[in-house]
Amino acid sequence: MKSVGSKSLGSTRYLAAACLQRRFGGGSAAPNILKSSYGLWIDGKEVPSDAGAYFKVHNPATKQPIAEVAEAREADVMRAVANSADAFKDGRWSGTEPRDRARILNRAADLLRSRIDDMSKMETLQTGRCIREYRAQLGRIPEWYEYHAALSQTIEGQLPPFSDKHHLAYVRRVPLGVCGLITPWNHPLLIASKKISVALAAGNTVVVKPPTLAPITVLEAARLLTEAGVPPGVINVVPGFGAAAGKVLTEHPDIVKLDLTGGTETGYRIGEAAGRMAKHYTAELGGNAAVMVFDDCPGVQEAVNGVAFAAFVASGQTCVSAKRILVQETIFEQFVSKLVDKVNNLRLLDPMDMACHMGPVVSEPQLKQVESQVEAAVSEGALVLAGGKRPTPERCPMVDGNYFEPTILRPPSPENSAFQEEIFGPVITVMPFRDEQHAIDLANNSKYGLGGAVWTTNVARAHRVARKTCAGVFWVNAHHRNDPSCPWGGFKESGIGRENGWEAFREYTETQSVVVRLAEDAEDWFGNADARYS
Repeated sequence: MKSVGSKSLGSTRYLAAACLQRRFGGGSAAPNILKSSYGLWIDGKEVPSDAGAYFKVHNPATKQPIAEVAEAREADVMRAVANSADAFKDGRWSGTEPRDRARILNRAADLLRSRIDDMSKMETLQTGRCIREYRAQLGRIPEWYEYHAALSQTIEGQLPPFSDKHHLAYVRRVPLGVCGLITPWNHPLLIASKKISVALAAGNTVVVKPPTLAPITVLEAARLLTEAGVPPGVINVVPGFGAAAGKVLTEHPDIVKLDLTGGTETGYRIGEAAGRMAKHYTAELGGNAAVMVFDDCPGVQEAVNGVAFAAFVASGQTCVSAKRILVQETIFEQFVSKLVDKVNNLRLLDPMDMACHMGPVVSEPQLKQVESQVEAAVSEGALVLAGGKRPTPERCPMVDGNYFEPTILRPPSPENSAFQEEIFGPVITVMPFRDEQHAIDLANNSKYGLGGAVWTTNVARAHRVARKTCAGVFWVNAHHRNDPSCPWGGFKESGIGRENGWEAFREYTETQSVVVRLAEDAEDWFGNADARYS
């Protein structure tokens, strides 16, 4: 593919729909909100990669390419980090008053809010998730910029008591430096925004490696932030593959913090690299959320509806998706019957159709992985109560897409692989429990601890179960609810550190203690045997 220079990238903002349809297969896959080519984003502008390499982004619903994106390799990442390091050192952002940074981030929130419709379409085209989901989810993303902008203006130092009147100590909170952000494909703009907003609010500069499956909206976010007034070099975006771009970013000595949302094994590798170089590290990794439905739930059908949303929104491709549905044995058969009926009536359509209930999984390899995991569970004795296969044309007209039917499995025991391992797709297990303690034991029978939920009208029980469940985020009669003020992260192998709230802001800053001697008398340690040491 011919390399596209920065001048042509900047001057050709959008292509007509007809051009994209001719080049990338047309139909719902290529409205004119997309450009044909995207560059890297470095130093406040779109630029080609050093090697002139590109990769294609595909629509999971059609498997047709929708755009090409410059592929960042080692030289590009090195250039981006050096640029962000210069931007941090010269104080163009880190030296800006928090109130002035907040004004810019609030302007970015306003710009983003005005472009939700286009951004939602872009997200659907590159991930295959339903347009209805993105319009609902992206509408809240500006709140993250506004919240962290407000938080940055409330930071106060400390004046700790010192041991005598001859010294004054104060503590100030300062930004870290250049932060490397590695973001996933399942919520491309949301999760990138959660990280970018707090990092910038705290005064850092960032180099973002977005997912190669879905990098476009992160690139657009960088453009939008620059338009809002974020100086060049403060945010750089380098789409590229993990073995090249990701490895260079995680091991670069000028990166002082790494923040990842991704798979557990990837998190381990990046954590090892961070540990070797004493980098700050935050990671939100895998999950296998348990949902406990008691016989005193608000209503069986209401709980069924809640579980269907928890499990199959985003085609089950979120780290907090409901995966293990635990139902009290007194209502188990009734609940499962209604859930099977609900799942069998979910509409699998073009995700750009507002009537679509569930779209495809993100890629052919992901589809094969889901199939393989279901086959393994069945070979171990799990019963297929619904789904379990790719849909027929009668069930789903998108015959070329990466679709898998919403699936319910009943494993013979908690040792079944479908119960123990995260299946990143529209697959859940159902299992009965006897009583409250049995439900908690089953819920905690996992190496993960990110999300969980309970359905009950017993307020005391809700609090008891929440306290005893190993989950960093827990819902009562709800799921997927998220807010910039509420910490988000996991227990056990689901990660380290937190997004959102004060916790995230503190993780993007560090403290400096300053001790001032007030005494006027001269000191001489070596000339005075009674001189003070500490």
